[in-house]
Amino acid sequence: MCGIAGVFNLDGKPFRMTDLVMMANEIAHRGPDDEGFYLKENIGLAHKRLSILDTSRKGAQPMQSKDGKWVVVFNGCIYNFKELREELKQKGHYFISNSDTEVIVEGLSAYGPEIFERFNGMFAIGAWNTETEELYLSRDRFGVKPLYYWFNGKTMVFASEIKSIIKHPDFSMDVDLGALNEYFTFQNLFSYRTLFKGVVMLPQANTVKVNKSSTFVKHYSWWDYDFTEPDTSMTFEEAKSETNRLFSQAVKRQMISDVPVGAYLSGGMDSGSVTAIASNEVDRLATFTCGFDMSEVTGRESNFDERRDAELMANYFKTEHFEQVMNAGDIRWSLPRLVYHLEDLRVGMSYPNYYISRLASKFVKVCLQGTGGDELFGGYPWRYYHVFDSLSQKDFFDQYYGFWQRLVPDQDRGKLFTDAIKKQIDQQEPRQIFERVFTFNDKLQYDRPEHHIQNSLYFEIKTFLNGLLLVGDRLSMANGLEERFPFLDNDLVAWAQKVPVKYKLGNLTEEIKKIDENTERKKKAYYRQYDDGKNVLRQAMKELIPQKIVDRKKQGFSAPDESWYRGENAAYIKELLLNKKTVSADFINQDYIKTIVDEHINDHVNHRLLIWSFMNFEWWCKIFLNGESVYE
Repeated sequence: MCGIAGVFNLDGKPFRMTDLVMMANEIAHRGPDDEGFYLKENIGLAHKRLSILDTSRKGAQPMQSKDGKWVVVFNGCIYNFKELREELKQKGHYFISNSDTEVIVEGLSAYGPEIFERFNGMFAIGAWNTETEELYLSRDRFGVKPLYYWFNGKTMVFASEIKSIIKHPDFSMDVDLGALNEYFTFQNLFSYRTLFKGVVMLPQANTVKVNKSSTFVKHYSWWDYDFTEPDTSMTFEEAKSETNRLFSQAVKRQMISDVPVGAYLSGGMDSGSVTAIASNEVDRLATFTCGFDMSEVTGRESNFDERRDAELMANYFKTEHFEQVMNAGDIRWSLPRLVYHLEDLRVGMSYPNYYISRLASKFVKVCLQGTGGDELFGGYPWRYYHVFDSLSQKDFFDQYYGFWQRLVPDQDRGKLFTDAIKKQIDQQEPRQIFERVFTFNDKLQYDRPEHHIQNSLYFEIKTFLNGLLLVGDRLSMANGLEERFPFLDNDLVAWAQKVPVKYKLGNLTEEIKKIDENTERKKKAYYRQYDDGKNVLRQAMKELIPQKIVDRKKQGFSAPDESWYRGENAAYIKELLLNKKTVSADFINQDYIKTIVDEHINDHVNHRLLIWSFMNFEWWCKIFLNGESVYE
């Protein structure tokens, strides 16, 4: 819901409305319904609105509290705003709209910035205190809604998307080479840097305060995930029953809207469970699936098309179902648009997400997503079992870091960059960034298999999920669509953290005794035994969705690019990455790219992730360094 931007000149220098409007126009796709501005000398706030709650002008932003003390711009949805509004009424506050934004400004008036910690929802907020002349920025606890800032010591600029920040007249474009090294290690950024030098993503569940005397930006963290204190007294039946209850409550809670709500529907359990609840709340719920042309696809990717299972559930729940079928040629048209909107490059092949959100936006303004269930309930067991029998913290770090080098491992990174870039990059930094995710939390332990699984859940929900959420926000908002995530509900997350590992993945403490540590074959067989994951969630959803879907093994949402890169897209890959006009050649060694492409096409080595990232970075350079337009 919406896009926000703002500028605060700490030295008191006035800011021009024309520059504020120009920054806001860069994110007009996030809010095509309305716009609003607040400008008072050295402080400017801008808002582009996607009208979801109270679509009248009464819900317009920027919005000011009744006492005049707070002015707010806000992106997201506060699902518990009605309960908070009743509480604020008891304290003497009155309301003229039915919007959650008004609850935010009045909540700030009543409680100050601590009100952010009480929100159950997704949000990125810029709040200006007119009395103290302080700017507050805050993000929701799960990091669903993005918020970036750039601070040069005298000016604070913030926005929902970086393209708005770089329009500020004082911003100078440069590449953060450390972030580039991090991206080509993990296909993600585990720190809060971006490829844009000096631009930082505000961490989730963090608030910052800036006033005229600020010399740096200090983050205040007010919440974090905690899997370290499971409730060992609960029974499996209690775990199953309460998971079902809280999940159903979360779906219903997140359906609050004054515009049509739909749901993505893959062939999996998570989206199917969301649809099961939502379809009982809305007659002929609109559901959306993306499938793939499989005519020239072979091997393991031949199972990537989920349309049959999605159609099974659409018929089961009597939804109004829509499908998008993609083919290999769709990447050429979508990739530059995708990179323009994504900006902050993250995780795997996401152009199907762009197409499916584009389809959904033609019918609804809000779409429910199943993302988050895997990270909370243990949906990636093949990852955790790389480390479940680690012997120490160092052993855990060594094994898990080795696994999470998704693109170029340390031993090959010397081949990746040009000689000029290698001289400027600290090759050890990715390992330090990886470890920092864990060492930030002093409650983590490394003594037993359960600890290693808990640590894996913590790491992945802080990093991998963070990347998925960023991609989801960017590519849905590119099409004027708001995505919501019922699994990321305060009450459900709090409960999921208390569910013991043995209910998610099996009793590892007992089963590990059966393993001959010197027999790799037995170890691999053990991994396969727990190939499904999410045991308690599967049992909790058993009464909601068809048994076939409950029993279905985990499958990610991805196009069959391994096959397509060897077929129709091979020529496009070479055209983009291996020619004299390749812009990224200033950073990436083209001989290395050629080796990777040749191995994929000719030797059937699966380099689809790395090739995708090479193509993404090439278009990033074209758009943000060379200024190429993707919409002309």
